[in-house]
Amino acid sequence: MTDTNILVVDDEEVVLESCERALKGQGFQVAKAQSVDAALEKLQARIFDAVIVDLVMPKKGGMELLKTIKQLYPSVQVIMITGYSSINTAVESIKLGAFDYLSKPFTPSELVMTVQKALEKKGRAVQPLQADRQLSGQMIFDNIIGNSPKMIEVFKLVSKVAATDTTVLIIGESGTGKELVARAIHNNSSRKDFNFVVVDCLSLTPTLLESELFGHIKGSFTGATSTKAGFFEVANKGTLFLDEIGDLNFDLQGKLLRVIQERKYIPVGGTVPKETDIRLVAATNKNLKKMVETGTFREDLFYRLYVVPIFMPPLRERKDDIPVLVEHFLKKFAERYKRPVPRLSDKALRLLLNYDWPGNIRELENTMERALVAAEGGEILPQDLPSTVQASASEAQALLPASIEELKRVKKELKEKAIEEVEKEFVISSLSANDWNVSKAAQAVGMQRTNFYRLIRRHNIKLPKDRGNEEEH
Repeated sequence: MTDTNILVVDDEEVVLESCERALKGQGFQVAKAQSVDAALEKLQARIFDAVIVDLVMPKKGGMELLKTIKQLYPSVQVIMITGYSSINTAVESIKLGAFDYLSKPFTPSELVMTVQKALEKKGRAVQPLQADRQLSGQMIFDNIIGNSPKMIEVFKLVSKVAATDTTVLIIGESGTGKELVARAIHNNSSRKDFNFVVVDCLSLTPTLLESELFGHIKGSFTGATSTKAGFFEVANKGTLFLDEIGDLNFDLQGKLLRVIQERKYIPVGGTVPKETDIRLVAATNKNLKKMVETGTFREDLFYRLYVVPIFMPPLRERKDDIPVLVEHFLKKFAERYKRPVPRLSDKALRLLLNYDWPGNIRELENTMERALVAAEGGEILPQDLPSTVQASASEAQALLPASIEELKRVKKELKEKAIEEVEKEFVISSLSANDWNVSKAAQAVGMQRTNFYRLIRRHNIKLPKDRGNEEEH
């Protein structure tokens, strides 16, 4: 249990020390804070599994900390400490998401038992959130983040189908994580020790895709200088993932159908059938049922694929997951760029929650990478987010001035800073599109490298040190 971190928050030193003694005696790592503000600082700097907090403290109380934790760190279990006079408030805290409460005075064994129960619940409820963690001791969901009701349903369905060989069709918008789900199905199946092969049906021409799928014989067409194995052969005994199957050529749809039915195929230019033993998982962002009605997708293939459909919800329908996704991405990019994990300001979080995310998880990931690079201090502010997010329909409410004086000031600042913000957004966007390499970014936008560096310095944009950049003087 040495990797389990507990934060105890109480204004009384004697309570902190007694809790620390009891928990450390059971092997827990314990941190202490004597105020809500001090607790928030520790939560920003370190990952905690559970927080034990006193309901009544000077200035800010435990209820305020509970609400903040549930908003920014929803996977953390919270246990309230209460006196007899505030039992009703403690019960109310349970409704707001606290795991349980302890009434003063409590014994060390009561404390340890409550913490252990909270951690047991955390283990069952949030294991799908954690990369490389197991669910129910068996399932592994690599990098699939989410604990919203719709994502829990996805986890459950993956758990059921992974142990079978049935064909699965994953349906969802671009950027929702369809390939991650396909990998989770493979990694938890009996085929996990064999190949997981990804085929993007959209990126290849029909002729080339046929050759890639079925392989070809030497001399079968111009450029076929040698015999090449296709994806059906490479994926034998493993899983073949056909992404964007709605873009598959109509002729190839028929050939794919025959492989599914007969488990045999003939390489391009060949005459001898080959057998294949694959598990087929397909994905699409299109409405295949409507395509069947319009005659652009084969009905017989549709029903072969539509055995077990898994619907991936768009991010706008699972906004409860945004705080934990943001936390995950900020930690990921902070580690990549060797920087401290920045805090996300309340206004920036509201903008993220108000935005509809047409690019889904992929767009959010890119947004958090750019925001981390753009942030000048230890906090991500609204101006560090892309203009598309800032200009979301609900921005006016999210950033509404509190007085006419503030309104006048904001209007003046907007006029003065509009050009600066567009220029900064232009530089960050160019760098992001070119893997943060200054030379490539400058060339892409038609600027001299020296002038581009001047813009970088003007806007205090910090560059990662691992992209081959050298400071221009």
